[in-house]
Amino acid sequence: MMGQESQAEIPLNHPRRVSLLTRARLTEGTRQGITSLDGLIAHGRGEAFDYLLGEKTGDFAARAIDTAAVLFLVARRPVISVNGNAAALVPRELAALSKLLGSPLEVNLFHASREREDRIRNQLLSHGAAQVLLPQQEFVLPYLESNRRFVNGQGIYRADVVFVPLEDGDRCEALIRSGRKVVTIDLNPLSRTSRKASITIVDNIIRALPLLVDRVTTLASEPNSALNNLLENYDNGLALREAEAALRRGADFSPPMNRA
Repeated sequence: MMGQESQAEIPLNHPRRVSLLTRARLTEGTRQGITSLDGLIAHGRGEAFDYLLGEKTGDFAARAIDTAAVLFLVARRPVISVNGNAAALVPRELAALSKLLGSPLEVNLFHASREREDRIRNQLLSHGAAQVLLPQQEFVLPYLESNRRFVNGQGIYRADVVFVPLEDGDRCEALIRSGRKVVTIDLNPLSRTSRKASITIVDNIIRALPLLVDRVTTLASEPNSALNNLLENYDNGLALREAEAALRRGADFSPPMNRA
């Protein structure tokens, strides 16, 4: 999605190249009507947490990724919810996960319009997605008043497990209250989403999604007994406490990184 011109402007040896490329994907997504301006603000907040995590995937996140992969594999009707930031940053990985699980992608936005929903759907299809659902006014998620209450009757409405990366807390809570399990990706372990979700991956989505796709691929051949054992032994509260402790210690940068 990001133009070659934008990539060429960032030197290959720039210490913040990955971060700048990520920002460029989001700003280009805004120009294309995929990402909202509010989404850019949310990303900036998340990036600050990522600095403190050392911009790497911690053990607590790796365990959460493994457990999330298992939960998706044992679920009856898993659904992957997609917002503008996720569609801009990891569309190919979302499409790959959807195909591996045989589960649909479903567009769900706080700042919603049919035009924007269609643009996100086309973005996902152009990166290999097989099935992308859009919200339907006749199917409503209880305990929620925002636009995100509208869901697809063949998707989130019927789902037992919902993957909601880069989520807002009120919908995560509504999904839990309505009897569904929720997996999220959130760089802030103190957020309402992180604390309400069944499994919280405290990591950057651009690192976590490829790892999640790999773990689903690997664990798909494991017997159900091994999968269930992993699920039973996972403690999301412990993972969040470890993530919070890592944030409070701050990143151990060596040498100090230049901030751009």
